Amino acid sequence: MTFQADLEKLFGLTNVSYNYNLSKEELFHEAIANDKGRVRKDGPSDEQKAYATKLGVRGPLVYYTDPDCTGRRTKDTYAVAWPEIKDDIWFKADLNQYDPEQYQALLKRVVDHLNSKKATLYVQDVFMGSDPDFAVPYRFVGEYATHAMFAHNMFPKDLMGVQDVAERRWTMLNVPSFMCEPQRDGSRAEAAVVIDTRNKICLVAGRADYCGVVKKTIFTVGNYLLPLDGRLSMHCSANVGPNGDAAILFGLSGTGKTTLSADPERRLIGDDETIWSDNGLCNLEDGCYAKLINLDKDAEPIIAAALSKPGTIVENVPPLPGKRMEECDPQELDLTDDSIAENTRFSYPLTANPNVMPNGRGPHPQTIVLLTADAFGVLPPIAILEPKDVMYHFVSGFTSRVAGTEVGITEPTPTFSACFGGPFMAHKPNVYAKLLADKMEHHQARCILLNTGWQGGPYGVGKRISIRMTRALLNAALNGELDHVETELHPVLNLKIPKECPGVPSDMLNPRDTWTDKDAYDAQAARLRDMFRENFKAKGFAAFGIEERI
Repeated sequence: MTFQADLEKLFGLTNVSYNYNLSKEELFHEAIANDKGRVRKDGPSDEQKAYATKLGVRGPLVYYTDPDCTGRRTKDTYAVAWPEIKDDIWFKADLNQYDPEQYQALLKRVVDHLNSKKATLYVQDVFMGSDPDFAVPYRFVGEYATHAMFAHNMFPKDLMGVQDVAERRWTMLNVPSFMCEPQRDGSRAEAAVVIDTRNKICLVAGRADYCGVVKKTIFTVGNYLLPLDGRLSMHCSANVGPNGDAAILFGLSGTGKTTLSADPERRLIGDDETIWSDNGLCNLEDGCYAKLINLDKDAEPIIAAALSKPGTIVENVPPLPGKRMEECDPQELDLTDDSIAENTRFSYPLTANPNVMPNGRGPHPQTIVLLTADAFGVLPPIAILEPKDVMYHFVSGFTSRVAGTEVGITEPTPTFSACFGGPFMAHKPNVYAKLLADKMEHHQARCILLNTGWQGGPYGVGKRISIRMTRALLNAALNGELDHVETELHPVLNLKIPKECPGVPSDMLNPRDTWTDKDAYDAQAARLRDMFRENFKAKGFAAFGIEERI
C-alpha cells in the first residue's frame, strides 16, 4: 500500500497533495517559500516563518514559532481516554484526558479542513530509536516543511531490520492552520496536542508549532509503549568510558546533565532520551535540540560550530538590529537576545558531535547518576544510594530554582519532577522506578546522588560546588573508587555520605561541616526534608508502592 493510500485509510485525506521524504536541502527551500503563520502577537496568520541567513542553504534555517507557543503547551497536551487504557495512563496537569467522542469529532474537522483547503502536506518517515528490535516507526505529516526538516534532524532514518513497520507505525498529523474552538471541540484553548493510543495517532491541531512538539509528543508515546515490553524509557543522557563502562545521568534543567555527559574521555550515546533494554542502552534520537539562550561558545564549541552548518534549524533567535536575517552571519547572532523567547533552541544532527557511539548504542550501564542542584545548601555533594533510595529519589526528581532566575523568586524554590521528566511519563511513576531498580539489580549497577548546587549556606550565602569538584566526585564513582569506602549516615536526610573521595577534601563531603552556623544548617535540613515529605504525600507515591525514605 502506498503512503497516500495509508493516509487516506487512516484519516480520510482525499483532496491534498504531498511532498514525501524530501532532502533537508529541499525542505530548506520549501520552508522559506511556503511556511506561513503568525509570528507576532498582533500579526496576521500568513507571515513568513522561516528564513535563510547570509550563508543561504549552506547554513542553518531560522524559524519563528507562534508567539503563544515558544515552548511545549503542557496544559494543552492530552491522551484520548479510551476505556482500555484509561486506568493505565498517568493523567495529570501536563497530560490531560480527552473525551473519545469529542476527539473523533475534532479529528474529522481537522481532516475536513485540510481537504477543503487542498492542503500541501510534508511527509517524513523516520524511527524513534536506532535498535531495530524495538524502534517505533514514526511518520510525520504536517503543513510546515520546517517541522519535516526537524523530524529529519532528530530521528533515525532508513533503519534496516525493523519488523512489522506498517502495523506498528505511529503517525503525527500536524495542522497549525486549524483553530480549535474549546466549547465545540472540548479543548482548553485554540490548540490541542492529542495522543490516540488506539489508532496510533498524534494530532497537533492549532497554534502549537514549537518544534519540540514534534519530538516530545512521540517520546511520550515511547514512554507508554516501551515499558510494556520491559524496556525502560528514560529522560537522561548517557555515555561510555574508554573501558566500555556506560553511565546514565538523570537531571532536570540546570543540574549539569548535558555538561557532565559531554566528557572528552567518554563517548556520547545521547543527551536527552535513552532506552535501557535487554540489548543495553540506545539513544531514541539522531539529533540534539539544545538551548541557545546565553550560549557560551568557548564552553560549548560543538554547538557553536554547528550554528553555521547546513541542514540545522535555529528557533526564535532574532536578526541583528537593523538587518534582515538574510544579511546576518549565524556566528554574529546575539544569543543573549530573549526578545522573542527565553527558550531559544537549535536542532542539529548527532553527527555534529565528534565523539559519539556508533548508531547511538552502548552496553548496560555500570553507574546511574541522579543529578540535583540544591540551592538550599543542604544535600551532600555526593551520596551513595541503596536500591530503595534510588526508587524514592528517582520518583521525587528534585532540584531547586534560585532567586533571580525567574520573576517573583526571591529565595530557593524546590522543583520536583517524577522520574526527572514527569510531563513525558505516560505510566504512573512506579512503573519506571521498578524497571530501574530491577535492571540495576540484574546488571549490578551502582547509583549515586550528585549535587551540583550550593555548599556553606543557601544560594546568596554559600558557594556553588565547582565543576572541578563535581567532575572529581563523578569520576571517582564511575571508576568504582567509592564502592567500598567508609560512609556516614545523614541524620535528617537518611543519605550515605562517603568519608573520603580521591581529589576532594574530606571536610567538603558532609555539608553540615561547610556551614559556619550549624543550627542554621540543621533547621534548613529539616525544612528540605519536609519539602520532600510534602511532595511524596501530594503525589500519592505511597499508593504506587514507593517506600518513603526521608
